[in-house]
Amino acid sequence: MALDFYTLDVFTETRFAGNGLGVVLGSDDLTTPQMQAIAREFNQSETVFVMAPSNPAHSAKVRIFTPVAELPFAGHPTVGTAILLTTLKRQFESGDGDALMVLEQGIGNIRVGVKLRAGQAAFAEFDAPKLPELVGSLPGVERLAAAVGLLPSEIGFENHAPARSEAGNVFALIPVATREALGKADVALAHWNAAFADAGVVGAYLYTRECVHNTSAFHARMFAPSHGVPEDPATGSAAVCFAAAVLHFDKLPDGTHRRVIEQGFAMGRPSFMTLTLSVRNGRLDTVRLGGQAVRVTSGLLEI
Repeated sequence: MALDFYTLDVFTETRFAGNGLGVVLGSDDLTTPQMQAIAREFNQSETVFVMAPSNPAHSAKVRIFTPVAELPFAGHPTVGTAILLTTLKRQFESGDGDALMVLEQGIGNIRVGVKLRAGQAAFAEFDAPKLPELVGSLPGVERLAAAVGLLPSEIGFENHAPARSEAGNVFALIPVATREALGKADVALAHWNAAFADAGVVGAYLYTRECVHNTSAFHARMFAPSHGVPEDPATGSAAVCFAAAVLHFDKLPDGTHRRVIEQGFAMGRPSFMTLTLSVRNGRLDTVRLGGQAVRVTSGLLEI
């Protein structure tokens, strides 16, 4: 059996930046162990397996794997897969166009809008399938700082404090005072489990207001060693979770708020995500995440 595969760079408009993604088409006959083995072989942050949808009105059913585990939902696979499937359908057409994809994922059905513009990298945007909430608690600042190689005094800024957020996946959100401190952060495995394993999080999402680009609102890094991702260049599901912290700590008024998050710079993979929050009656009404993607490779996977 030979299956078509593609790789894309997501949350970037240029190749060899952003977050790499593997996508395997026609995966209906693959077993779960085979999918996990292929994801480990691709060794991307995530690999997506595309199958026929359960509902014929939908675009595709997808399963998402890190090198070591399956995820019910992830942001950059959603954006990258929607862009790939749209461009493959339109490969013999030219000019601008918009499309709506419905991807069946473990967390539910996700509607993704795709914009194709001549001379530009394709853009996709989706509403978060589950609104994020700040739930549960994290260990003290000393333990968190030790796990990410920082000093306790480097954790927190303004009124932002560490928080645990859930939106399908669960992340530890850790504010860092400066970009210089954030640049020093690293996984300290000897302290990692004590800080994060008991909290049941996918990874630690560190962020600061000090950015490389003045068009960005936050600069972020994400570490998930227990999921086979030492560091991620761009983490859409974490950005969705982060929306709850932005609302809570920045006390956003009712209305629509757009924030650009930059990530991946420490890895030489600059990435940009657009996070749009709609607030009504002091609560999140919708959270939308968007970004661009470009195709990098294609080939046949021999099974």
